[in-house]
Amino acid sequence: MRIAFGADDENETTRAVVGYLSGAGHEVVAATDSAQWPDIGEAVGAAVAGGDADYGVVMCWTGTGTAIAANKVPGVRAALAWEPWIAKGARLWNDANVLALSLKRLAPDVAGEVVQAFLDTSEPDADEAENIARLGDIEQRPR
Repeated sequence: MRIAFGADDENETTRAVVGYLSGAGHEVVAATDSAQWPDIGEAVGAAVAGGDADYGVVMCWTGTGTAIAANKVPGVRAALAWEPWIAKGARLWNDANVLALSLKRLAPDVAGEVVQAFLDTSEPDADEAENIARLGDIEQRPR
């Protein structure tokens, strides 16, 4: 898979995530040269929504800012996860296409497990199809 990636800092956890992705045979694409979390979230989201990447991974201190920025891009469903069960659920029940992680609060090995759970969940739960479709409806509503 082609994974758009961006982080506003580099540390052992970000290196572990990129290492996991590369080691698992995924193509990791840097979505932007910017070190600003709003730009990172937007760029990764745009790569996913535009079809230039299958999924995205964004990282900032808490993961929250990059998730918020990514979710501003139409077609993006970014989810903040801190353990594998949350990441798997985000794919299963929300059809998340961008994973947001904290680069300060996740241990490198846990971060790898979270990414693996996210990417190993290839299809959303069919029972949630109606709810997932409603997310698109919300996005399209005039304000």
